[in-house]
Amino acid sequence: MRSVLLLLFIWTWTSSALVRVPLKRVPSIRSQLRSEGLLQEFLKENRPDMFGRRYSQCFPPGTPSLRLGRSSEKIYNFMDAQYFGDITLGTPGQNFSVVFDTGSSDLWVPSTYCVSQACATHKRFRAFESTSFRHDGRMFGIHYGSGHLLGVMGRDNLTVAGMTAKNQEFGESVYEPGSAFVMARFDGVLGMGYPALAEILGNPVFDNMLAQKLLDQPVFSFYLSRKTASGTPEGELLLGGIDEALYNGPINWLPVTAKGYWQIKMDSLVVQGVSPFCSHGCQAIIDTGTSLIAGPTEDILNIQQLIGASPTNIGEFIIDCARLISLPRITFVLGGKEYTLTSEHYVRKEMLGDRMLCFSGFQAVDMVSSEGPLWILGDVFLTQFYSIFDRGQDRVGLATAKQPVVV
Repeated sequence: MRSVLLLLFIWTWTSSALVRVPLKRVPSIRSQLRSEGLLQEFLKENRPDMFGRRYSQCFPPGTPSLRLGRSSEKIYNFMDAQYFGDITLGTPGQNFSVVFDTGSSDLWVPSTYCVSQACATHKRFRAFESTSFRHDGRMFGIHYGSGHLLGVMGRDNLTVAGMTAKNQEFGESVYEPGSAFVMARFDGVLGMGYPALAEILGNPVFDNMLAQKLLDQPVFSFYLSRKTASGTPEGELLLGGIDEALYNGPINWLPVTAKGYWQIKMDSLVVQGVSPFCSHGCQAIIDTGTSLIAGPTEDILNIQQLIGASPTNIGEFIIDCARLISLPRITFVLGGKEYTLTSEHYVRKEMLGDRMLCFSGFQAVDMVSSEGPLWILGDVFLTQFYSIFDRGQDRVGLATAKQPVVV
């Protein structure tokens, strides 16, 4: 797969850096499988829940976590990821496209020793060609519906937009199951969650950058554009700060309620002025690695009914495109501020041959935390709002994203 050429800009403030990583937006794997007529077969083979998520655990199943004294079961979503950018591993550098994912904390890329069909279509890390590589010897695994993504761990220099973090822990996958990875436009995943979410022992990438004092501030921010004009970036990850040119109005800061995912409190969810969901408050995570908005099954099915979405035989919900103008507004209340999405925001329009289809941007996943069920605010939400992740003060900031003019 041809790698994405990124424009790299580095602004130096004092002795540290503010680093821009332009992001490329591509159709989700779900939509690619659908266009190839493979989605129903994939869902049958992998038996995912309605959201298409997979459960991550250490390998082999039932053994202690790679971190001493702990076992774990965490939820990641790589299958619907849309936005990715480039990184370089090793000396000399080897390039990879990765999803910058706030819903996980590990970095992994395919290994040259990978035996799966998916690896044959992606770039693979050649440890023996890197003079700075250090073998670790431990194994890692992420469980998917059709089997485990398996790999071994190592350390090497990681470069993002010209900035290098030395001795970065990462995983080399040697087995990637299922057809979804074959279809993926990205090679691997770079997690940007808290260390508690990590399976790989050691600092996640952002923590390693902070420990090596590479950044001006312990902050990173995302701009994810849904529509693009000629010459307009499709998205941007900014490491070390905030870009005021990419949003309007004040930033609404929300404290992190649990340091694993970027988890916050959601006050309520309002549909056309009525608040039948999360009326007494609930928990939500801000997840750049998820395309859709997800919530508890019962609530999501009620939302699908309210927006006139009908289930299909491939586990998705479809809407009559002619009815979009009449669909209700849906408002998320966070920190006392309203974040409203219209049907133009929460309905995904996709071409299937010469026919336009409209799919609901909501799907169900029953994900439970100690504070109760979790909602997941993915890219359907984040394309409308500039998101800021502040590790220094453990908070998430949201502001209205500037939308490019379509020409």
